[in-house]
Amino acid sequence: MLKHTIAVCLTAAGLVALAPAASAQAPITLSPEESQTLCAEWLPKLTQRTAKLTERINGGAEVRGSVANLKARAEGQRKKGHNDTADRLQKRADKRSGRLPELTAAKQKLDAFAGAHCKAGK
Repeated sequence: MLKHTIAVCLTAAGLVALAPAASAQAPITLSPEESQTLCAEWLPKLTQRTAKLTERINGGAEVRGSVANLKARAEGQRKKGHNDTADRLQKRADKRSGRLPELTAAKQKLDAFAGAHCKAGK
C-alpha cells in the first residue's frame, strides 16, 4: 500500500513538474475551471499525501511502516535467530528512508506549482 501511495504521489508530482518542460514544446492550456479544479482539489490532496507519508516514514518504533519500526522488527528477528528475515526488514528500512528525498522533492514541486499557478485566495 505504501509503495502504491508513493508511486501515485510521485507520478502526479512528476506530471506537475513536467508541465513546464512540455510547455516548451507545445503549450498546455487549461480552462479556468480546470485550473481551479487542479488547485482546489488535486494539489491539496497530493500535498497532504506527501506530508502523511513523510510523517509515517519518520515515525517512531510504534508507528507501523516507519523506518524505526522496521529496524526494531529486524532487531527482534535477529535476536530470535531469523537472520534472513532480519536482513529483509533492514533492506526495507534502508529503501524506505531513501524515499524521503523523493517526497521532499515532490512537495517542493507541488508547492512551486501552487505558487505559480493557483490563486492566493484558495
